[in-house]
Amino acid sequence: MSGNSSNNNNISKRISVLSSHFARSSPIMASEKQAALAVTPSDADAPTIFDKIINKEIPSTVVYEDDKVLAFRDITPQAPTHILIIPKFKDGLSGLSKAEERHFEILGRLLYTAKLVAEQEGLDDGFRIVINDGPKGCQSVYHIHVHLLGGRQMNWPPG
Repeated sequence: MSGNSSNNNNISKRISVLSSHFARSSPIMASEKQAALAVTPSDADAPTIFDKIINKEIPSTVVYEDDKVLAFRDITPQAPTHILIIPKFKDGLSGLSKAEERHFEILGRLLYTAKLVAEQEGLDDGFRIVINDGPKGCQSVYHIHVHLLGGRQMNWPPG
């Protein structure tokens, strides 16, 4: 019983921190679309909630980590398996539209890591990779990240 209470408390803390990142003194956003529209694309080097996760200032459930990338479970999963994969060093890569030739290696590393994590998670029947870019693409954190979704049948066309 105390394990569930502790887990719920950690989830509440994460949601509180995440909601404060999206909008100052606003309640938790009802949807990703609202969250994305509430955030202004910031300077490429501005710190994000992901920087706090990388620095272990905010708890996360890490499923994979190496010297270049970090993969952790999304706190508001949209599928039975929903994992975010991020580079540990943003290097101006706040979104895919900001990619430059110098980002070639890390972009490939993010996708290869998605494949490794999908195998680790047992997503043998398939999975979906999503990269949101900009306000109309529903990007709510301006630090490039890959969503790995699986564990259920995906629909087409997506949102």
